[in-house]
Amino acid sequence: MVGLCLKYENANYGSKLQALATIRLTETLGYECRVIHYGKKGLWFKIKAFQKIFCSSWRQDKLEELSRSRIIKKHPKWASSLKQRHEVFKKYDEKYFDKYEVYGASYKNIQEIAKSFDAVVTCSDQLWSPSGYGTDFYNLMFVPDHVRKVSLASSFGVDNIPNYQKKGTARYINRIEYVSCRENRGAEIVNELTCREVPILMDPVFAFDKEQWKEMIPEEKVYDEPYIFCYFLGANSKYRDLVREFAKQKKMKVVFLKFLDQYVECDENFGDITPFDVDPNKFLNIIRGAEYVITDSFHGCAFSIINQKRFVVLNRYSSISGASKNSRIDTVCENLGLEKRRVNADSDITSFIDKPIAWTEVHEKLDVYRNRMWSYLKEALNTK
Repeated sequence: MVGLCLKYENANYGSKLQALATIRLTETLGYECRVIHYGKKGLWFKIKAFQKIFCSSWRQDKLEELSRSRIIKKHPKWASSLKQRHEVFKKYDEKYFDKYEVYGASYKNIQEIAKSFDAVVTCSDQLWSPSGYGTDFYNLMFVPDHVRKVSLASSFGVDNIPNYQKKGTARYINRIEYVSCRENRGAEIVNELTCREVPILMDPVFAFDKEQWKEMIPEEKVYDEPYIFCYFLGANSKYRDLVREFAKQKKMKVVFLKFLDQYVECDENFGDITPFDVDPNKFLNIIRGAEYVITDSFHGCAFSIINQKRFVVLNRYSSISGASKNSRIDTVCENLGLEKRRVNADSDITSFIDKPIAWTEVHEKLDVYRNRMWSYLKEALNTK
């Protein structure tokens, strides 16, 4: 039996689909799995988590969380729409994830739960981010020594670890028998802190190709007319202006999902089609049916690649920000030869978005990473 530490509780499409892929990946290798759900209650957790206030990425996450929580109070006209989105995600969890969950309300509970597994795998976006340091969950510190510990494409999500976290980060990495990272910079961080050379793997959504994803989530046409899918998690108003100009030139409507990570005032009137009844399956089908995808999201980029879409990806964070999480996208585009798909707010995307992508070459490179991922996890979970 394999335990999985996954983060998919938030209403985030990438997190849900990544969790689905990780479960399917584990089961395809022949292992029964359960997802360990940590309630994070009690004085111990609060004390351990206190030091996060010194972390810039944690403060950035909290600002976005507060923005989300205040949308209904400050903008009540969106209450019914946001409630609809919440219910859609809740039903999705009930269908795809609830049957896998084992719940531990306290740290002591999850320590006991971990003893029942042959191996425990940590895998999700940014789980080793400095903003989560100190809780000792996604770094597998709660797992006893005799249970094999595996990191599958672990993500720091940042370029640098704060000095006060370096010693502790090295300590938890050295406890894990199998370590892999999804960012080039992440593997460098591991080497700098522990002198370990670790493989670079792709996000688990890349474990399956376009046709295999169709088997997991059947393809359905969402909109009849041609459209541009705009998937932004950040708040950069210039990006919206870029999309408006592009849509005007292409004479296409823009499908846009409002208020996902935060309330953005300029999004009140942005987008031609702005549904709130979108679960992760419908999200994937919107990407599949789009003529173009413009995004600042890692998983928006990932599923555009998997489905061979005409796309561009913008930076959600400033490159000089201490809270920047751009490195995940940097790695994917660099390693697959898609650097030219990165743009900024001043770019004229019409000048190159229609230029053909050498998809054969991209997927040849992707196959190397995909095979490496399957081989790595197969070896890591071979507990016999």
